[in-house]
Amino acid sequence: MITILITAFREPDTVGKAIESFLPQLPQDVELLVVSPDPATTAVVETYARRYPVVRHIQDPQSGKPAALNFGLRAARGDIVIFSDGDVVVDTESLIPLVTPFENSQVGAVSGRPVSISPRDTLLGYWSQLLVESAHQVRAARDGKGEFLLCSGYLFAARRNLLGHIPEDALAEDAVISHQIAQAGYRIRYAPQARVAVKYPTTYDDWLRQKVRSAGGYAQDYVRQSPFRMRSLQREIIDGTRLALAFPENAREFAWTVLLFAARLHLWALVFVKVRLFRRPLSALWQRVESTK
Repeated sequence: MITILITAFREPDTVGKAIESFLPQLPQDVELLVVSPDPATTAVVETYARRYPVVRHIQDPQSGKPAALNFGLRAARGDIVIFSDGDVVVDTESLIPLVTPFENSQVGAVSGRPVSISPRDTLLGYWSQLLVESAHQVRAARDGKGEFLLCSGYLFAARRNLLGHIPEDALAEDAVISHQIAQAGYRIRYAPQARVAVKYPTTYDDWLRQKVRSAGGYAQDYVRQSPFRMRSLQREIIDGTRLALAFPENAREFAWTVLLFAARLHLWALVFVKVRLFRRPLSALWQRVESTK
């Protein structure tokens, strides 16, 4: 059995599209669980639950995304759990490539491919296009070599029996799960055909809020002390520079790429101060990013 687990918080305008993107491609013996705490999102989900028996709403205690995921996983009945968010749209042909690699018993998780829908002709949109393309190339290369790779929290699947408790102060729950899978001795595969459309931040403040939260997860001991590595400031310099410099198509985009290098240094400095030095709690670092909704 397969469980699709969507977490959503204050996303009544987008959660319906997230649910609808899954419905046409659902196989038999599947459940679609949406974990949300707020009344507006819950009302939308319950409307779908009345129309589609496969959809079920779970009320979570509003203690952050890791707690919501733990809550949903306790209710999940599937052997394979597919994780996604309430503000993204999964491509209509994503589920089959996402679950097919599990035919190999040594595969513990499979990552989908985020695709930016933000326009390339704006600074922040260009950054999002560059970063998702770089992540795609890194995942594809590591998958081809049989190396460890990180799942994307926007869309990935994992074997339920390999998932332990997610620390409820974890900033990057997808990284925590990826490391749990690898440390259990299982391989993580990449399914680039399993695409998920993502809207990225449109302001620099929102960009920093989102990136400090996600990159900060790699500075926490849950991930930093793992023997497996894919993402860090050092890896970004080694792997990312070449990919970034190959991406621009004109002088303006090259200038935007140089600005991105400066922004990433700003980001990692904030991660060091807020996560490593002052150890700010999840409640302080997990700030809502309105421009992605």
